[in-house]
Amino acid sequence: MSKKGADEVYCSSCGEIIKEKAEICPECGVRHRGRTGDYDKDRTVAGIFAILLGGFGVHKFYLGKVGQGILYLIFFWTLIPGIIGFIEGILYLTKSEEEFQRKYVD
Repeated sequence: MSKKGADEVYCSSCGEIIKEKAEICPECGVRHRGRTGDYDKDRTVAGIFAILLGGFGVHKFYLGKVGQGILYLIFFWTLIPGIIGFIEGILYLTKSEEEFQRKYVD
């Protein structure tokens, strides 16, 4: 088993060691985003949307989960989506950027 070098990371899918700047894992073919600045969705924006506008599902639309966003819109009058959105916003903001991307965006 080889050791990971300074310019290498583990593939989030198969765990194989790949170059940090590699776009695709040569072992499993899964796209690798590389450094933090290369991510599609910002966890801070998603967290603020969830806390302030969570009752309307804005954070779900932002993350590309349209079905869940529509569900939030349908039930916004019950205030339950607002409470859930507030909790989700706190969860988004307390996770690391990599953890957020892996769990909520990919």
